[in-house]
Amino acid sequence: MLKLHDFISKVILAMIDGVYPVFKKMMPLQTFRYAACGGANTILDITLFFISYNFILQKQFIHLGWLTISPHIASFIISFCITFPIGFYLSRYVVFQETTVTKRKQLMKYFIVVLGCVLLNYGFLKFFVDYLGWYPTMAKIVTTFFVVIFSYTSQKNFTFKGIE
Repeated sequence: MLKLHDFISKVILAMIDGVYPVFKKMMPLQTFRYAACGGANTILDITLFFISYNFILQKQFIHLGWLTISPHIASFIISFCITFPIGFYLSRYVVFQETTVTKRKQLMKYFIVVLGCVLLNYGFLKFFVDYLGWYPTMAKIVTTFFVVIFSYTSQKNFTFKGIE
């Protein structure tokens, strides 16, 4: 399993770092890696959201006894369950490799930041869809813009900050 992990992280780094020279004058390598990994995970997130909303849930509310979940919130939960572990993996092993914080501590910090992202996602989606009447996928895209800014700043300065 360790060999597979090493292989995957090296392939991802090779692909990202191979394109980096084009962007070298615009941003540091770590920022580029974050943008590439975060961008790919964001595209996956929005794609999963769209598929979940339109095809899996078919725009239907989810009734769980005393709780009813709107289709756009349920779609967010589905995409989150897939992109959360992928995002942590990419952040830990591709973007912020130089950190000395233990994996367990990073995972807890990552979870705290992601919890903030979840709250922002939920709040913005409820606002854009339920109050402004936007189409859910467009609301998700706009929401993602705000969440990415919060996430990058928090991950860099809190979760994956250098020394314990």
